[in-house]
Amino acid sequence: MAKVVELRIGDARDALDRFEAAWNRRLEGRKLNALRVLSMLDLPLLLRTLTPARWALLERLRDAGPGSIYELAKRLGRDYKNVHTDVTALVRIGLIERLGDGQVTVPWDVVRAEF
Repeated sequence: MAKVVELRIGDARDALDRFEAAWNRRLEGRKLNALRVLSMLDLPLLLRTLTPARWALLERLRDAGPGSIYELAKRLGRDYKNVHTDVTALVRIGLIERLGDGQVTVPWDVVRAEF
């Protein structure tokens, strides 16, 4: 099964509504579906966070598999410092993971955006 993450536009109430619904399903004894959602407050924040360069970085890293930031910068033909900054931002929101050996990876097969 593909690992999917959803990017959504919404405030904290949206996340709290999802939490409440999951809590109620659990209390009723129903199965919980794994839902991985990253919420952004508004579209301008999403666009500032997920720039075209960062999207290209995600695609390249997903296609090539885990690697170091240095290797990724070489593959992209970009400056190491800028790639490091972009990777750090994407790690912070959960689109990229750092592995124990210093490599980074994209843990998602699909990134879906809902507006």
